[in-house]
This record gives sequence, C-alpha cells and structure tokens, in this order.
Amino acid sequence: MNRETVLATEGLTKRFGGLLALHQVDVKINRGEIVGLIGPNGSGKTTLFNCVSGFYKPEEGKVFLKGEEITSLQAHQIARKGVGRTFQLAKLFSNLTVLENVMIAKHLMNRTGFLGSLLKSRNYRESESKAAQEAERLLNLVDLADKKKSVAKDLPYGSQRLLTLAIALSFDPELILLDEPTAGMNHEEAEKLVKILRKINEKGGTIFLVEHNMRFVMKLSQRIIALNYGEVICDGEPQVVCKDEAVCAAYLGGAL
Repeated sequence: MNRETVLATEGLTKRFGGLLALHQVDVKINRGEIVGLIGPNGSGKTTLFNCVSGFYKPEEGKVFLKGEEITSLQAHQIARKGVGRTFQLAKLFSNLTVLENVMIAKHLMNRTGFLGSLLKSRNYRESESKAAQEAERLLNLVDLADKKKSVAKDLPYGSQRLLTLAIALSFDPELILLDEPTAGMNHEEAEKLVKILRKINEKGGTIFLVEHNMRFVMKLSQRIIALNYGEVICDGEPQVVCKDEAVCAAYLGGAL
C-alpha cells in the first residue's frame, strides 16, 4: 500500500562560507511514519531541519510539503502550511502558565483580529473558549494537564520539553519536526516521551526527529536516515542502519 509523501527534498545543498553543510540531500517522509535522522556532530542534521522549516534557504535544491514546493517560503508561512517544530533548547514564555503558552500558539491561528480582541467581541470570546479547550486537549495528550496552571519556568526541564511539543502540535501539523527531543531528559522521562510520541503517531501524526540518544531513536523510529558530512549515507529500517558499514565508520568506527 502506497502512502502519501508528506515531506520530500530534492538535491538540497547548503553552504556556510566555504563549508558544505548539505550536499544533494534527497529525503522522503511518508504520512504516518516516524523517521529518525542520525549522524555525528556536524553532519548536517539541524541544518536539514532548518532548511525544511524555512529558517535557512538552500543554495540548491527544493523542499516539498504534500507535493507543494515550499523552498522559498518564510518559517511562519511553512508553519501555517502544516510543519510543527521543536528546537534543541526549549523556547517558552517562561513567566506565563503552561496553558497560556499553548493558547498563545493557538491564537496565532485566530482570525478575529486586534479590534475583536480589544472589544471582546462574540467571535473573540468563542475563539478564546475554543483555544482553551484545544490547549487542554493537547496538554492531556503530552501528560501535562495536571500542570496547566503552573508557570512554565517552574517546570522540570523534561516537562518543559513536553510543553514545547504541545506548542508544536497546536498548529495541527501535517509533519512534526523534533530536534533533540530527549535533550536534558533522564531515562524515565525519555521512556515517557516514547509512549507520548507513539500515541501521537497512532492518532495519525507524522514525525521526523533528530536525536543523539541512539537507544531512544532505535526504539521509536520505524525508519532511520543517516547523514555524514552533509550527505545521506544510509536510509532504512533501524536494524539495517545500525549494522551498515558506512554508518558504523561515521561513528568513530564502532558498531552502534
């Protein structure tokens, strides 16, 4: 059974001065997949994510979302097209509550406008109520419902990471990009994240993640893409990738 391609890159190339960060990178992510992106430090993983999500513009190549080219779009336009993104460092409104953080993201989709907000129009009130309900649903999905009134900066770091995931989900993304989702998490928190991401995937979520925690990425991913020196060196099932000679050599010559 063929599945719809949600994300595709063709010949993606990115340079920083004389450094070739990505070279002719072709990747394809199908609807409903969980795909891990691995590689040594400096292999181009985050650069690829930044090109896909509009934070970098490639010198060559194209990016497609559901068959539509999005290469030239700005990051906020790509987010509205359906790409949710988390970052290596949690980016939150630290003095607002957990619920308010997610509601702000939902309000970016709110079309009632400034005047409606100022006058507390009926449309605005209805939108506010709907945003609160949806935010609570997302917090329940990431197991933070009991912390909705907590101030974001007071959360343990692992919970802050889950909050950034809820924010990314607030745009109802076609594709979720997770950059080092287990960074700063202990083993128990990482295991909890595995269960949450599987639940999101079971509900139809498509996930593309960069991760250094090899146990986590091998356990969660249905397919793995390996980069080295900005080029794809392997693309396949986890048990195949972890035994690939080029991949093992990239990781200092040792087996994964």
